[in-house]
This record gives sequence, structure tokens and C-alpha cells, in this order.
Amino acid sequence: MYVLRIPCASQDRDLLIAALWERNTCGIIEQDLRQGRCCLRAFFEQPFDMPGATWEVQEDVDWVRESQSLWQPALLGSRLYLTPPWFEGPTPPGRIRLDYEVGRVCGTGLHPGTQLALVGLERCLLPGAAVLDLGAGSGILSTAATLLGAGLVLACDTDPEAVELTAARFRERELPVALFTGSTSAIRSAAVDLVVANIDTEVLLELAPEIRRVCKPGGRVVLSGIMRDQLDAVRAAYGPSEVLEQAGWAALLG
Repeated sequence: MYVLRIPCASQDRDLLIAALWERNTCGIIEQDLRQGRCCLRAFFEQPFDMPGATWEVQEDVDWVRESQSLWQPALLGSRLYLTPPWFEGPTPPGRIRLDYEVGRVCGTGLHPGTQLALVGLERCLLPGAAVLDLGAGSGILSTAATLLGAGLVLACDTDPEAVELTAARFRERELPVALFTGSTSAIRSAAVDLVVANIDTEVLLELAPEIRRVCKPGGRVVLSGIMRDQLDAVRAAYGPSEVLEQAGWAALLG
């Protein structure tokens, strides 16, 4: 077994983890360093060229099991129970089990931005509501919306690869989500009760008029993926909002 050691900035960790899983790593272990840095150790059957990385030879160890042991379940909000897909333990009473994807497409359900979006979705989604998951990524927000009782879930992403992988996941789980490649331009006006988006702040600002257009009168938004120093700009674009914060990230519930 070979171990690929890669130092990186903490903000680049999720994209790098996604790339390593796309290269069919057997598992990944993260180590937090100082001053916003971290180190990833990824396990492979054979080495390959990767700039800025070093390879080590490891003794025969079940690194898949070792890596999986680091991904633990987590209680989120008042109703959700996040678990890695291989977890076989029971779901706590009153909780909805939500499997998160480990290191594929847009990171995991353990990222603060995703967790804030999930908490906002739980608070704002009314039973039977029509929901748009804007920038669906791995599909975790669409999945949560379905489990939380949405009547209709539309989901879109501009990345065809993400859409292909997520569509396969929805089919496997038999989730009734209408997923497509594209953005709000394909949605008619006043079509949804709630828009949830965990995407780049610049995109949130750019799409503010479109997000308001697709919302029904009195519709709500859950906007995440926002750094604390970007809050004022997003609030100015969307109006008065409740703010949720976690680990330097923020979400707006409007």
C-alpha cells in the first residue's frame, strides 16, 4: 500500500479530497495543522505523479477500515442524524437518518456550510412545500428536503459530472427529485416555496434577482456557503434575514 501525503490550505481541503476520491483512493486521513493548513494522507494501490505531494510505503494495514473509523455519525438540528453510508448503528428516536457522501463531488455533509444549510432547511421547510436545491452538488440537501416532507423537489447544478453522479444516487435510493443540468433560467416564475443554495457568495449575489423571481409570494430562502465577512453584501441583496454561524461560515434564512 502507498500513502500520498499532501499539505494544503484548509479552504482547499474539500476540493482536494474530491479529486483524490475520483482517483480511486482507498481512504483518506486528515490532520489539521496550524495557521489554516492541513495535511491529507491518501492511500492507493499504486503511486502516480501529483505536484507538491510525497509518497510513502506503508505496511499492510486495513486502511479502508482505518479511514472509515474517522467518519462518525453526528446529530444535526433537532431532527437530522448524519451518518456515513457504511454506518450500521441504529438511528436515535425522533431523528431522520441522512447518509452523507464521503469526499465526492462537493465535499461532505460534515462541512460547516452544508450543515448550516441543512439546519436552515429543517427550520424553514413546511410539509408539502415545493423546494429548489440550487447548486445540488452531491444531492444531500435535496435528499434532506425529501426526507423532511417536501411535496416537490427540483434540483439543478451547472456541473454535468456532478449531475450524472447525483442522478445515479437518486435512482439508487428511489428519491423523487427532478434533477437537471442548468440553473434558475429553466424554472418558471413563482414556482417554489423555498430555495436552498449552498454555493459561492458571488453566485448568490449574481442570482439574487433570479432567486426572488422563482420564489412564490412569501417564499423563503436558505443561503449558505457564506464567509462571515461577506454577510453584509448578501443581506443587502436579499433583505432582512436570520443568520446562522458555524466555524467562520454563515447561512441566511430569509
